[in-house]
Amino acid sequence: MRIAVLSDIHSNLAALREALEIIDEMDVHRIHCLGDIVGYGGNPNECVELIRARVQRCVLGNHDLAAVDPSHAKYFTPEGRAAAEWTNQVLATEHHKFLQSLPYMLTDDIITLVHASPSQPDIWEYVLTLDDAARQFQAFQTPICFFGHTHIPSVCGDDLKTLMLVHGKKFLINVGSVGQPRGGDPRLSFGILDTDAFDYQNVRIDYPIEKAAEAIRRNKLPESLASRLYRGV
Repeated sequence: MRIAVLSDIHSNLAALREALEIIDEMDVHRIHCLGDIVGYGGNPNECVELIRARVQRCVLGNHDLAAVDPSHAKYFTPEGRAAAEWTNQVLATEHHKFLQSLPYMLTDDIITLVHASPSQPDIWEYVLTLDDAARQFQAFQTPICFFGHTHIPSVCGDDLKTLMLVHGKKFLINVGSVGQPRGGDPRLSFGILDTDAFDYQNVRIDYPIEKAAEAIRRNKLPESLASRLYRGV
């Protein structure tokens, strides 16, 4: 089975459409989402609608939570808070209810899905270093835990040195961000897991950034949320 894993779409409809077009060409059987469907970008309703239509499993992200209840945005940057408050105002009732229904974590026999970290899925900690990663492996029992939140793709085995899937180890895999890539690479990012071959591929592709930036500007969201997309920061 081939599974596509998306994360951190952040209301970027242009990027999400591009990712789904590529997925449709890749013989994918299921699509999972690691949360932060909304936040920052200018098309929250369209992105939630697409995720609801196309994704089989989805967990809650911190920007999804803040869109449902903006009091959870109090630790965001001023730009992030502004986007969360705007999203809360424009989000359709049915999409509000969908985000509110999402769990913090989902697990099956092979994979764990979580937005930020398996050890504290409701705290929104950042797993950025090997020390951060080392604390996570006891928190999940499946061979693979997919996470997002940092917007930077990575693969890390439980020995903290194996960087590609092999049997007999547990892995943390960050699929990167569809809608707001960071690390200096503005291309969208998502992951493809082949469970039969036990193989993982990180997909990086260009998308029409100008469309995403225009949606941000059209809705009078902070300019920095548009300009950063071109720089991948």
